[in-house]
Parts: sequence; structure tokens; C-alpha cells
Amino acid sequence: MGEKKYKLFSDGACRGNPGVGGAGAVITDVRENVIWEGKEYLGHCTNNIAEYRALILGLKGALTNGYKSLEVYLDSELLAKQINGSYRVKNENLQVLMKEVRSLLTSFESVEVKHVLRSHNSHADKLANLAIDEK
Repeated sequence: MGEKKYKLFSDGACRGNPGVGGAGAVITDVRENVIWEGKEYLGHCTNNIAEYRALILGLKGALTNGYKSLEVYLDSELLAKQINGSYRVKNENLQVLMKEVRSLLTSFESVEVKHVLRSHNSHADKLANLAIDEK
């Protein structure tokens, strides 16, 4: 039967770009039951930074809970392509975050990163916006 797979949905939100940002992440089991949620207020940042920080939040949440096999769903096509290596990361701030992402990814047994439409990522988006609203 192999290891259990989990799904991570992460999303960054920004009011303005740059603007006030928040990060949200949700982990579900294969039946789409939510088993972990995280949100973080980011302060002033760009949309891309918010997307990266949301992914980092989710990856750390997965590792903390011992979820070693992940399917990651992002509605940021840029971030998905940068992680999958088809786009280079040119921005210095993003390079630092990508280093952290890559370092976290080495702790997993398997990770697949997929781009999804924003409509498939509404829970993570809601958490990211909640992080900003609650500040």
C-alpha cells in the first residue's frame, strides 16, 4: 500500500503589490479532510513573497506533523514553475526564500508540485486574508 499521501494547498495574499500580506496553508488527507491549517501575517511584502512564505508555512506544518509525502497545489504559476525548475528565480529576495523551500523539500520522501486554478485554492486564500484581517 505505500506511504500515505497528503495534499498541501498554500496561498499568499497581498493588499496592493507590494502591500500588506498574509500567508495561508491547508493540509488535507487523500479524502480532502482538513487535517492542518496555518496562517501568518506577513506585514509589507510583494505578492510573490507572500506566495513563497505561504508555501514555507505549509511545508513546515507538514514536517512538524510527520507528513512526508506531499502533493503541493499552488495557484501561483510562477512559483510552481520556479520550484519545478522551468523558470529561474532572478529576484534576490525570492532566491533566499527558494533556498529555504529547497532545503525544506529535502526532508520529504516525495513531493509533487502542481499548479491549480485559484478557484481550487479558496481555503488557503481565505486563511491568508484572515491573517491580514486579524492583524
